[in-house]
Amino acid sequence: QVQLVESGGGLVQAGDSLRLSCAASRRTFNTYVMSWFRQHPGKEREFVATITWSGDNTDYADSVKGRFTISRDSAKNTVYLQMNSLKPEDTAVYYCAAGSSKNNYPYWGQGTQVTVSS
Repeated sequence: QVQLVESGGGLVQAGDSLRLSCAASRRTFNTYVMSWFRQHPGKEREFVATITWSGDNTDYADSVKGRFTISRDSAKNTVYLQMNSLKPEDTAVYYCAAGSSKNNYPYWGQGTQVTVSS
């Protein structure tokens, strides 16, 4: 079993920055891909960004490209999401997920709330 613990959420103003962290209890063959998702109130969870542990493959949702950056620290088993130029529409619960591919995430964190005021 792999535990994922997110941190770094909070209340900020539009234009501010936040950095989310996701610490994994361990790495296994089926946690090769680490991703961030978010869920707006009353809506389905949506993809935000993804990275492989090797760090050579990243991808972003169009809505966050140029503003968010995903990175990882392999030594700490931690993935980060640097969020800049935050907008009110970025307000959501952000979840970290780990899986063997972009379409398979057996492990999820508990979520961290990000609120951006206008």
